[in-house]
Amino acid sequence: MEPLLQVHNLSVHYEVRRSHPVRVLSDISFDLASGDAVGLLGESGSGKTTLSLALLRLLPKTARVAKGAIIFRGTNLLESDERELQRIRGAGISLVHQEPGLVLNPVLRVGDQIAEVLRAHRDLSARKAWAMVKKLLAQVGLDGDSNIDAAFPHQLSGGQRQRVVIAQAIACGPALLIADEPTTALDAAVQLEILALLRDLQARLRLGLILITHDPAVLLSTAQRILVMYAGRIVEDGPAHQVLHQPAHPFTKALLQCRSAASLQGAQTRFTAIPDEPPNLAALPAGCAFAPRCPERMDVCDSRRPVETHLERARRVWCCKHER
Repeated sequence: MEPLLQVHNLSVHYEVRRSHPVRVLSDISFDLASGDAVGLLGESGSGKTTLSLALLRLLPKTARVAKGAIIFRGTNLLESDERELQRIRGAGISLVHQEPGLVLNPVLRVGDQIAEVLRAHRDLSARKAWAMVKKLLAQVGLDGDSNIDAAFPHQLSGGQRQRVVIAQAIACGPALLIADEPTTALDAAVQLEILALLRDLQARLRLGLILITHDPAVLLSTAQRILVMYAGRIVEDGPAHQVLHQPAHPFTKALLQCRSAASLQGAQTRFTAIPDEPPNLAALPAGCAFAPRCPERMDVCDSRRPVETHLERARRVWCCKHER
């Protein structure tokens, strides 16, 4: 079967200065099948959110796609006009933002905001749309018989607001859900609830899921496959259990040594951090972008970028030490 989503050699530049475009994404390639969950893992500034916006053609005006293809259900979204994209956004691909307080309109009741999504894609009366709002709120764990649909966003907790945003995202039955750091602003208990909800919806609705995070522990029970990003490139790609427990790339290893990943083994360890600063995307080194921070650095790492190496059939890494 043809994958639900295929991304081929996607590169995105920001035109900060016309003569010196900043390469925010470089040669991103991956596939996603219907019903599968992929985790997108990386530190802040690695290009994760830019990738999510590129998939929906929602990049800012200063950004441009330099090359590549984004094939969704056989259609190259980079060749689609705005009318076709409006039909796909929300009904084919939906996005759950990391900060629901910034997404929800503060002066509209949350039920109206969900109904607005429904009526944008379906020919529904106000009465039918409101009935579906009740069902959607119940589907995301908010009592459909309560008055929560009549509440304003500021009257809800952070977890409730995130559930409302998820209800908006699944309202029109999309095939692909992109969740961009959906647990960042929530406490630990609510984070677990939201992740459990995403797992349940993905399995029940057969959603393709792209879960974006900087925390490896978030992906432990959610993703079947993980793509690790650094400086706008994928540096490791493989089954989740292998990437999390047998990392191949030094950057992945460094992430797993940070305190956020200690919960993978239930260990109590001192906080560790990756040394130095993330690279400046406007002035990347000639060789491997992670080399200045890498404890396994070799001379070749400074002179050229690593090439794709297949460790196994379903596992790839971009690191000079693995090249044969």
